[in-house]
Amino acid sequence: MAKRDYYEILGVPKTADENSMKQAYRKLAMQFHPDRNPGDKSAEDKFKEAAEAYDVLSNADKRARYDRMGHAGVDGSMGGGGAYGGRGFSSAEDIFTAFGDIFGDNSSGPFESFFGQRGQGQRAQGQRGTNLRIKVRLTLEEIAVGVNKKIKVKKQITCNNCNGSGAKDSNSVTTCGTCKGAGYVRQVRNTFIGQMSTTVACPTCKGAGRVVTASCNACRGEGTNYGEETVDLQIPAGVGDGMQLQLSGKGNSGVKGGGAGDLLISIEEAPHDHFQRDGMNIHHEVFINFADAALGSSAEVPTLDGRVRIKIAPGTQSGKVLRLEGKGLPSVQSYGKGDQLVHINIWTPKKLTDEERVLLEKLQKMHNFQPNPDKEDKGFFDKLKDMFK
Repeated sequence: MAKRDYYEILGVPKTADENSMKQAYRKLAMQFHPDRNPGDKSAEDKFKEAAEAYDVLSNADKRARYDRMGHAGVDGSMGGGGAYGGRGFSSAEDIFTAFGDIFGDNSSGPFESFFGQRGQGQRAQGQRGTNLRIKVRLTLEEIAVGVNKKIKVKKQITCNNCNGSGAKDSNSVTTCGTCKGAGYVRQVRNTFIGQMSTTVACPTCKGAGRVVTASCNACRGEGTNYGEETVDLQIPAGVGDGMQLQLSGKGNSGVKGGGAGDLLISIEEAPHDHFQRDGMNIHHEVFINFADAALGSSAEVPTLDGRVRIKIAPGTQSGKVLRLEGKGLPSVQSYGKGDQLVHINIWTPKKLTDEERVLLEKLQKMHNFQPNPDKEDKGFFDKLKDMFK
């Protein structure tokens, strides 16, 4: 089923500012929260859908890509459930880890008190891992069809010895005395409108609910080790130089149970021996001799999916552009393909034999060899206009 428009999900116009989107998201989160709709799968799906929409539209870079290219701009898997763009939240806890500030920092009373109670008896999910950035170099042939690449990424990986807890063993972990294992504490602040109560992560255990008394020898209490992981990248067809894709959960591992960061993939387009890219179109130059241009001929030219033979009509002028429809690059949004534009150039010999010179001197004086352009023989600027029609 096609994904809904993110602005439609939040119920805001495309001109909405950050504060308007935050208020709209808070309203939906309160309406469809799983604790208020126990066992209601539809409400849970809408809760996750709203979180994904807010995740994209609250990020300036993601929002710009979404406004420009729709879901394809933030979803490199072409609609595969947020593999590259929206985080693809799998549970309400994932959402609270990502947007805890929205649920805790709120002066609206009922909303804050409702969600603040989640801290009682529940533990935070540790510190989220940081994002990683890598560059992937692609050829035009790979961009034309999309490609799967297995990339080795050096990063922080969850410690196998302690499973990320940072503790030496199970006996080296005790319940936090400050929050009594809840992971959260309540704070009361005096404001100009009176006292306000908020729920925040415990400052002693950083929200873990547990305190490590003896550190793991393998990771020295960090919960992660520096290592290498092979990541499977599914890059869609039609990506462009400088475009950034996002693979959720493939960045550095989190600390003490925290979720992993994201892997940000920057596309780098390799120069091509035969083609010059222009959006979805590609350009290629062909050189033919004067006789072939005057008499007509054919030429074999490369394309992104093999070589083809093109016809050179008699009287072809230098600068003529032939269009091979559908031989360009696909759109990253999966609609249509560009063309290959073949530019015809007449090759002029730089050195002549005596015999060749005599022949050309005879031709030079003949009537049909005097320049006589007509309306069909367009100049450079007219051809340039035609290319961008």
